[in-house]
Amino acid sequence: MTKEEKKSRGLGGQGFRFEKAMKDLERIVARLEKGNIPLEESLQAFEEGVKLVRACRQYLDQTRQRIEMLVGEQGGEPLYGEFEPEGPEAEESEPEGSGGED
Repeated sequence: MTKEEKKSRGLGGQGFRFEKAMKDLERIVARLEKGNIPLEESLQAFEEGVKLVRACRQYLDQTRQRIEMLVGEQGGEPLYGEFEPEGPEAEESEPEGSGGED
């Protein structure tokens, strides 16, 4: 990984992509689970995995905070509610039979 790639992975950089980080993490876990790599390489992979987990957690925390700010607060408590998309795109993108409950 180049210095530029490492730099862009940081949350401040525009290059961080949560989905890519998760795929990278899955790849690392699969390599470690196989158990057929040398100890030093395993340690390096583990360190990279820990960094990815921290970056993803921070990204999710920041995303949650942004959502809470967008939704607003009432009496010091965030307003939580059902997300209801608006406009014609919302009607097209909603899968059939999705009642919102699992």
